[in-house]
Amino acid sequence: LSPADYGVLPRPCRALVLLNPQSGAGRALEDFQAVVQPMLADADITPTVFVTERPHHAQEKVQDEDLSQWDVLVVMSGDGLLHEVLNGLMERPDWEQALQTPLCILPGGSGNALAASINYYAGNDHVAKKKLLTNCTFILCKGLHAPMDLVSLSTASGKRFFSFLGFGWGFIADVDIDSEKYRRLGNARFTLGTLQCLVRLRIYQGRLSYLPAAALTGDGEPPADTLLVPLGQPVPPHWVVVPEEEFVCVYAIYQSHLGTNLLMAPAARLHDGCIHLFYVRAGISRVALLKIFLAMGRGTHLELNCPHLHCVPVRAFRLEPRGSAGVMTVDGEALACEPVQGQIHGRMCRVVTGS
Repeated sequence: LSPADYGVLPRPCRALVLLNPQSGAGRALEDFQAVVQPMLADADITPTVFVTERPHHAQEKVQDEDLSQWDVLVVMSGDGLLHEVLNGLMERPDWEQALQTPLCILPGGSGNALAASINYYAGNDHVAKKKLLTNCTFILCKGLHAPMDLVSLSTASGKRFFSFLGFGWGFIADVDIDSEKYRRLGNARFTLGTLQCLVRLRIYQGRLSYLPAAALTGDGEPPADTLLVPLGQPVPPHWVVVPEEEFVCVYAIYQSHLGTNLLMAPAARLHDGCIHLFYVRAGISRVALLKIFLAMGRGTHLELNCPHLHCVPVRAFRLEPRGSAGVMTVDGEALACEPVQGQIHGRMCRVVTGS
């Protein structure tokens, strides 16, 4: 990032805080009052808290909100609530203007991947729980914001949405959704879910194609998907079609962290113009897969040189599952399994970040 990329929140600063009291272990509101509020007061940031009461509540709120009264939109929850807020902003007629309002994530869920990524980009040590919340609040108090890439995803059934974190199918998506019932355990839910999914390891059949990042093509005007052709048509000739069609997992990530303790793409940055496409081919043993996840805690999984694990920087991808078995996730939220494709849109929104 160059100095010209950064903006600074004004002082006094008016913050709309969208908070999900049910997220993670259900302590977001008390953590906000105990940890965040005193720090904001010292930094001349005045929060107005909007507590969500149902799914899509935050999405509806930002769709109709007069954004001129806010200097920053703060999301205190897991990654799912930010996904809602982002897509609510994209549904506005003035979406381009709306995306200039900086977004800030404060970890209040069990996943907190974007918060962990922003903590990592700031050069901070790996931390979790209250320490991560304190670090992210400190970043908000400093008030720097910078551009962030988004990815548009379109499905065969005609859905289209924007994503800031990642798209998953297979093993990782299964862990995410199956472990939802353990959300009160906080981050430990993913460890438990991983072990359960390892026991009954499944193979997924489908076709994966991508446009390599090196194949530079015009960005076009967002949000038009200039790199994609309709899902019913074959991918363009300069795309790569993965020859194997049996996978354990496919995950397209655009931030560094998949979870608080999973450094999946150590090279990722807020606006590197890149989707980091990971896929694990069928044939991998349970032990080898477990080793990958253990190494991911330190971000050293690629150094294992596992022949089944592939990581490619891409600008667009398409996944066509054979059959509708299994689940897909976007930013940790469940999707019905169907053909999907996505492309990167550089510097589409702004996010509060360290220097």
